[in-house]
Amino acid sequence: MSKASTSSDDDLVFLDESPVTPSGIGARHTKDVWRVMIVDDDADVHSATTFALSNLDIQQRPLEFVHAYSAGEARELLATETDIAVILLDVVMEQEDAGLQLVRHIREVLKLCEVRIILRTGQPGYAPEIDAIRDFDINDYKTKSELTRIKLYTTVTAAIRSYEQICAINASRRGLDCIVRASTELMALHGLDDFTSGVLAQAAKLLNQETNGVVCVQEHGADLNRELFIIAAAGTYSSLTKGATGSIRDARVADVLKRALGQRRNIYGTDSIALYLGSSANRDFAAMLDVRSPLNEIDQRLLEVFCRNIAVGLDNVLLVTRLENQAFYDPLTKLPNRTRLRELIDDALNTASRRDTTLALVDIDHFSETNDALGHQFGDLLLLGVAARLQAQLGSQLVVSRVGGDTFGVLGEAALVNPGVLLDLFASPFNIDSQEIQLSATAGLVRLSEYEGIGADALKDADIALKRAKLMQRAGHLFFTRSMGVDIRERVRMMHALRTAFDDKELFVVYQPQIDLATRRPVGAEALLRWKTRDGSFVPPDRFIPIAEFSGMIIEIGEQVLRQACLELVRLQSLGFSEFTMSVNVSQVQFRHPLFLNMLRQVLKETGAPASRVELEITESIAMEEPDVLIELLSQIKQTGVSIAIDDFGTGFSSLSYLQRLQADRLKIDRGFVTEITSASRGSSIAEMVIQLGRNLGMSVVAEGVEDERQASILEALGCPLAQGYLFARPMTVDQLTSWLKDNGAR
Repeated sequence: MSKASTSSDDDLVFLDESPVTPSGIGARHTKDVWRVMIVDDDADVHSATTFALSNLDIQQRPLEFVHAYSAGEARELLATETDIAVILLDVVMEQEDAGLQLVRHIREVLKLCEVRIILRTGQPGYAPEIDAIRDFDINDYKTKSELTRIKLYTTVTAAIRSYEQICAINASRRGLDCIVRASTELMALHGLDDFTSGVLAQAAKLLNQETNGVVCVQEHGADLNRELFIIAAAGTYSSLTKGATGSIRDARVADVLKRALGQRRNIYGTDSIALYLGSSANRDFAAMLDVRSPLNEIDQRLLEVFCRNIAVGLDNVLLVTRLENQAFYDPLTKLPNRTRLRELIDDALNTASRRDTTLALVDIDHFSETNDALGHQFGDLLLLGVAARLQAQLGSQLVVSRVGGDTFGVLGEAALVNPGVLLDLFASPFNIDSQEIQLSATAGLVRLSEYEGIGADALKDADIALKRAKLMQRAGHLFFTRSMGVDIRERVRMMHALRTAFDDKELFVVYQPQIDLATRRPVGAEALLRWKTRDGSFVPPDRFIPIAEFSGMIIEIGEQVLRQACLELVRLQSLGFSEFTMSVNVSQVQFRHPLFLNMLRQVLKETGAPASRVELEITESIAMEEPDVLIELLSQIKQTGVSIAIDDFGTGFSSLSYLQRLQADRLKIDRGFVTEITSASRGSSIAEMVIQLGRNLGMSVVAEGVEDERQASILEALGCPLAQGYLFARPMTVDQLTSWLKDNGAR
């Protein structure tokens, strides 16, 4: 371009536009100018171009020029220079295609995609315009002769506008990419504290600013001046403690946060911004960040998108937090629950600390009675009182949890998880709802140093120790031992085996005859349950009967035994044994079942057994429980015609007056007292008293476990009418009983 071409004729005037200056996301303008690089090997071209464009503003910003006099020099400058908006580039310089090769270097090597390139050539035939525009990313292609001052100004202005728009688009794209990455990183954070701290870091990163700010929460309510609470702080504010913003001396921070919360929008200031992060669970959230300068329109729009994403993420974090609280914390006491305690035990088992860690389960004695008597609301207050005391006394050093009901867990250093210390916490009364309540507790403990297993197993074993401690004595404690584990596992194994045996008909009934001592003739039999396994061995009744009672299977098993005994009674009567009586044992669990009486009536009806020849045996311990209820039930049973015998009489402590009210028909002398008849100087005393008592009350008496003739003679001399035992007959099957009865003259 010649100097003559720099006429000021026909200057163009553009409408005012608000310049967009990317200052955060991918910002490239560090000064308030447009930087233009002139690349030409002719110094006069540099002077003419500078003169033509000097003192002109484009988009209300002046131009600043960078000069290169060869393609090689331009390469060196572009490697370090930034914020070049437009390059006025000569095509032919040190080589005929130097300009075009520089374009390729700018785009492909330096990866400068935003800078606009205007090719100028004094040899228009060398590089055809269409091919150059098609093959190279250039903004315009002009011959130097046609670039008058006005046309040069127009071309540069169009290039700068294009550069500005591309910068804005790229800044938005980079900002959106940054927001997506920020959202992904924030979603990986757990808990409100970590998430809100991450929000500060990501917002600062988005704006290319230092992380100086706070995040606050405000409860919903009508009072717009209600207090704010800090939940995260960073940078110059990191010394602030979480809590009320009264600890912030700079009033502008609280003011800008309250404005954002009150207006529910972002507030953009000259040196700080407040971001409204949304509302969730009756709470509003906002963040404040310091900024170096006012934000441009792109940054503000990106922050709007960022805040909308954060609001969704915040909802998710709060939801996850609520779910975690419900999953891992007790809703009443807010203590860790059984699931969380199990995780903490697993953590302890996987570290060296297991060598010095103990788990304790502490159970409140008689809590259910207190709960029933004073109400569940009072019971909840009582549990809160216990939780508060345990937490206050132990929480700073140990893990305190509520594992369910009235049972609390304590985990930590063995020296501190001391059963004496734990139980002493219940020594002083609890003041609940203006009432003083005295409690005691029982503890089961597991030493993790002696333990092989996982957290769930440790909890089970601590529970086993607790149950054993409760069985032995209230307000005591037991440490779990391997023998306890063997016992419980054996019980579970036996339970499953018993169910299989019942289904496979391995359980069967045998009968032991009862004899009239005077005539030595059979008058009845006691039905007894036996278990013969597939390998031909027998499981003793004292092993499987308690398991059947504990598991509740005794209900089904007991009904089956009663039904078979009644069917056998009917069969024997059809064979002519009309005066024969069948005795059937009834366990405590059966007797307590609400449908027991209905079951008895149904069996009698279905089998056709004569009720007058059916006798139910109950233990003295059953007879001692809930006397009024038992008396009513026995009365209803007797109305069916069935008689009642009290088994193992003399082993309990029932009163005689109560015994008379039961209206039982027969007493059975326990085999232990029968054995003592011949082994002690006063061995017959109890047997004699039972016999005399039965006579006085008009009740028959049966002596169990008679094994020799001397015992039988003494019992007969004492006036005992009936007996059973190995002396007369062992328990036998149905076929054996029929033959035995025929041989022993029972008719």
